[in-house]
Amino acid sequence: MPPEVLDLFTELAAVPSPPGEERAVADRVIGYLRDCGLEVDEDGIGPEIGSTMGNLYTRIAPTADGEPLFLCAHLDTVPPTAAIEPVVEDEVVRNGAGTILGADNKAAVAAMLEATRRALAENRAHAGIELLFTPMEEVGLLGAHAFDHTRLQSKLGYVYDQAAPIGVVILGAPSSQSMEVTFHGRAAHSGMHPDDGRSAILAAARAISELRLGRVDEDSTANVGTITGGTATNIVPEWCTFVAEARSQDERKLAELLQEMQDAVTFAAGVAECDVETTLRKSYRGYRFAKSDHAVALAADALARCGHTVTYDLSGGAADANVFNDRGLQCVNLANGMTDIHTPAEHIAVADLEAMVDVTLALFDAALA
Repeated sequence: MPPEVLDLFTELAAVPSPPGEERAVADRVIGYLRDCGLEVDEDGIGPEIGSTMGNLYTRIAPTADGEPLFLCAHLDTVPPTAAIEPVVEDEVVRNGAGTILGADNKAAVAAMLEATRRALAENRAHAGIELLFTPMEEVGLLGAHAFDHTRLQSKLGYVYDQAAPIGVVILGAPSSQSMEVTFHGRAAHSGMHPDDGRSAILAAARAISELRLGRVDEDSTANVGTITGGTATNIVPEWCTFVAEARSQDERKLAELLQEMQDAVTFAAGVAECDVETTLRKSYRGYRFAKSDHAVALAADALARCGHTVTYDLSGGAADANVFNDRGLQCVNLANGMTDIHTPAEHIAVADLEAMVDVTLALFDAALA
């Protein structure tokens, strides 16, 4: 196996790039693309979304007739808690320093870059290639949301952002809404005048205890992620805020679940004699493909050409694909073999890194007329 994609991946993975601090990795990607003779455009959205980089975009003009494709990967990772020291053990890349590896999503970045380099070096026929690298995906798909998608000439695209064996094609992902709830009670000395107080923390606890959390049904999940409140142990807490989310593959179920959560909040506030403020925010919209849809069929063709067994699944999480599908494009999420993402056990096989280069080249081939 040529060593290029492994070397590129370990180089990228070793550079920390938590959301908002992607500059160093962005500069390496820009340098790689320029070494390939490509011009790279970086938009100015970084300061708007709190990142040190903007979206990186490059386009390669077609050399043959067919369907142009765009490929998208994000450069941020969940925050590492220690150094990132990629090591190869038994043909598997791991982090030797006890935190995330960053295969999510730098394995995709490396595969897309290396496939593009090889397509150019081999003067390979293609119908047009567009590459997009985004920041701040892990905190709400912010880079993709801010990108001007009308710049894309391709109507079909792919992300490699599913932790599953190569061959898995994601047909759908959920919609999600977040809910920030703040209870306002009344402060009082908790030892001398507790009856004069109204505990906002008690109200929040009652509300959370009534929520259906975890896997609600086969399509839906809910979670309370953070809770803060109070000022001191001897003061009845006059405020408490928690942030929750709900996700579902079914928009109707999502709406019903959100209403159920709001009803629990309102009831808890009334029982505790507290006021409450609730703010709902749409995080992202879900999508659903059929196996016969063009982008899905093209991916299945490419995977089969490379000898992979094609299977289909739904994802419980979001990816930049959610944004592009919401905007009328067809963007399919393909599994790329990464495992145990967002944990210190995260790893990816060297063979899977190279396999996704081959899958990418096969996508270029499958898209030809």
